[in-house]
Amino acid sequence: MTKFNLTRRVMVAAAAATLSFGAPVLADGDQVLDSVHFLIPGGAGGGWDGTARGTGEALTKSGLVGQASFENMSGGGGGKAIGYLIENAESQHGTLMVNSTPIVIRSLTGMFPHNFRDLTLVAGTIGDYATLVVGKDSDVNSMADLIAAYEADPRGFAIGGGSVPGGMDHLVAAMVMEAAGKDALDVKYIPYDTGGPAMAALLSGEIKALSTGFSEAIEMARAGEVKIIGVTSDERVGTYGDAPTMKEQGIDMTFVNWRGFFAAPGLPEDKLAMYQDALTKMYDTPEWEEVRARNGWVNIHNSGADFSAFLEEQEQVIGDLMKKLGFL
Repeated sequence: MTKFNLTRRVMVAAAAATLSFGAPVLADGDQVLDSVHFLIPGGAGGGWDGTARGTGEALTKSGLVGQASFENMSGGGGGKAIGYLIENAESQHGTLMVNSTPIVIRSLTGMFPHNFRDLTLVAGTIGDYATLVVGKDSDVNSMADLIAAYEADPRGFAIGGGSVPGGMDHLVAAMVMEAAGKDALDVKYIPYDTGGPAMAALLSGEIKALSTGFSEAIEMARAGEVKIIGVTSDERVGTYGDAPTMKEQGIDMTFVNWRGFFAAPGLPEDKLAMYQDALTKMYDTPEWEEVRARNGWVNIHNSGADFSAFLEEQEQVIGDLMKKLGFL
């Protein structure tokens, strides 16, 4: 197992946009919490927003939580919400904040002064693996083909992504190429503002391959517009089983863009236990399976100390790579 394997431990105030779900009446003892307030560090419609609202929907419809409310607090790449939760910790014991891999990357780069250690770690809940894709008419049909095309013209073989240099899509492309025996510093990466423009660049031939989230590529692949060349999972993902993993093609690396929940620092242990209990029980409900399948998420549940160990490992691996690429 190489240093690029990031899933070893997988068991794995701004304007508010509020919405509440009423829970069905279930047997006594099924409800774990009366209410949960979800703090979302970005705007409506993004990955954080969808994760918080989907989790709230499953928790309330299953009866594990009586009521869920939601607050979008954009700013600072997620830093505004983190700072708010820390600065108002005593009044935020009923709040869960959603976050994901960028809390590690942006803390490393100093984009905001806090990191995951300044919060109460509740649990990782879902993951989205990364993937490299090519256009439907590309001669590349495997990672071996992609490496061969890169070797034939390193400067002409551009890999694009919907994040800035040093962002997640860039780091994934660099990790894949490094694990394939290439120097990550030599890989030509072209950044785009978001995944949409990056996908358009692939389809127009502006780039040869695209580094993106697996869930973002599935529908395009099903429509026959792109070919998924490799997925950064340990095993093929059931939502699109035709997509081969990097590992089965001889590239020993895994990566998952996790999403999970944090609470304010100093959260009482009994309240933390209730949050973790509710999230653990959620996985066994049909309401959660409906939400998960609808969004193409992968279950990766790592709670408490396991969540902390996972984040520390990810921080080390990403930090080492960012230093090599000159971003730290």
